[in-house]
Formats: sequence, structure tokens, C-alpha cells
Amino acid sequence: MALPNLALIGFFTYRPLLANMYYSTLDWTLGSTDATVVGFGNYMEFFTSGDAGSVLGATAIFTLATVGGSMVVGLLVAVALNQKIPGSTLARSAVFAPYVLSGVGVGMVWLFIFDPVYGVLSWVLRGVGLASPQWINDPDLALLMVIIVYVWKNLGYCAIVYLAGLQSMPQDVLEAAALDGAGPLRRFCLVSFPLLSPTTFFLLITSLLSSLQAFDIIKIMTPTGNGTGTLIFEAYLQAFGAYNRAGYSAAISIVLFLVLLTMTGLQLRFVERKVHYA
Repeated sequence: MALPNLALIGFFTYRPLLANMYYSTLDWTLGSTDATVVGFGNYMEFFTSGDAGSVLGATAIFTLATVGGSMVVGLLVAVALNQKIPGSTLARSAVFAPYVLSGVGVGMVWLFIFDPVYGVLSWVLRGVGLASPQWINDPDLALLMVIIVYVWKNLGYCAIVYLAGLQSMPQDVLEAAALDGAGPLRRFCLVSFPLLSPTTFFLLITSLLSSLQAFDIIKIMTPTGNGTGTLIFEAYLQAFGAYNRAGYSAAISIVLFLVLLTMTGLQLRFVERKVHYA
């Protein structure tokens, strides 16, 4: 009964993975009918080149900032949305709405906001006598720009998942803590947050995998990768940019795959120990 599904997974997931591993051992220009086997030459070139440090550094900064920012802000928003106040249903919909929007559309709108010449933010800053930062031209600010947009787009997902965890929490435990004299902050830190550990663990894995594979917003807001060259975007630039180096791009993709596999394995091995399922 499972054989058709297994066949589809094997054909559309594992077959391309194995093919990409093979391509990563080739010196192959995209569109060319000729390729030279170079073994681990593409991997050695990547890790010994000057670009490896900047690519891995940008990937680490972007991932840590977006995962941490989305989860922390999402938790705070979930706590606020968990209150019984008028309009909470509308507020929940508004918070979650950016997550389901197209990344291309979100990137284009925010690019108009951050544009240092014609953007809305520059217009506001000029109105108070300040110059607009060069968000697009400065590599450090460009990375900060895409981090802000990515956190804004994905915090609704974390907020809704955390909200579900808060609403499924046993109320008798919270009431017992309140009767013992614990204030709201202490109840949250010592009771609610530990009970949210399964939710936090789930969000940590899914958000980490999503951030490491973020592409659309980065591509729209910084088409040339000015300071925002993460692993997946660098693989795209090498294959479909000015270089057309399909083999080298495949090697970078395999590096990303190994990073994803390692991070997921470490979380399952060590982080899950801190999770309380009951």
C-alpha cells in the first residue's frame, strides 16, 4: 500500500539528491554538453576561496537572527493575542496574513519602503531632516534589511503555533501556581514557558529549515547578493547568474544539505532532551 508513495518520494526527492551529488563532482558549465570529472575539486575550491567565509557568515547571521527574532517576537505576540479582548480574532488574522503572502510580493513592497531615494522610509526621514541609510547599497544594511522583512513575514507563523500551545495548556496548573502566590511573570517563566517546550522545539526545527532555505525575499530585494549571499542564494548565483557553473553550484547545494542534516540531527539528539511532553 505504501509502495506508490515511496516510489514518488524516491523519484522526486532522493533521485534528484543523488543526481546533484554526482553533478557536484563535475566541472560543468550550464548548457554545455561536455563536463569534466573533478572529484572533490568543487568543494575544495569553495572552502579555500575567499567567498566561503562571507557566504557561511551571512548564512549564520541570517539564520540566527531570523529564527531567534521570529520565535521571540512570535511568542510575545502570542501572549498578547491570548488575552480575551475585543478584536482578538481580527488581530490574529492580521498577524498571520503576511505568512501566507507571496514572498515576491512582500519583497517588492518592502523594497519600495526601504529604497534610499524613492522609498517611503526615506520620505519620512527627509521630513524630519534625516538622511536615509543606504539599505540596498551597504552590504551590512542590506543583510539587516532582508532579516527585518523575513522576521516580519514569518513571525505570524510562530505566533499562531505558540498561541495554539498556550490555549491547550492545562489551566488547573496555572491556577494552582496563582494560588501559591506566583505573579503573571513568574507563572509564565516557571510554568507556561516550560510547558511550551514541545511547541518551541517544533518551531525551532521548522523555522531553522525554512530560514536556511530562504530565497525569494533575498532574490527580490538584493538581486546581486550584496552582503546577503547565503548558501542557497550563492548556489543560485553560481548556476544561473553570470557564471553558469552548474557543477560548482551543485557542490554548494550539497554543503547546504549537509548543514541542514547536521543541524536537524543535533537538535533531535540534544535539544529534545529539554522537551517536556507531559
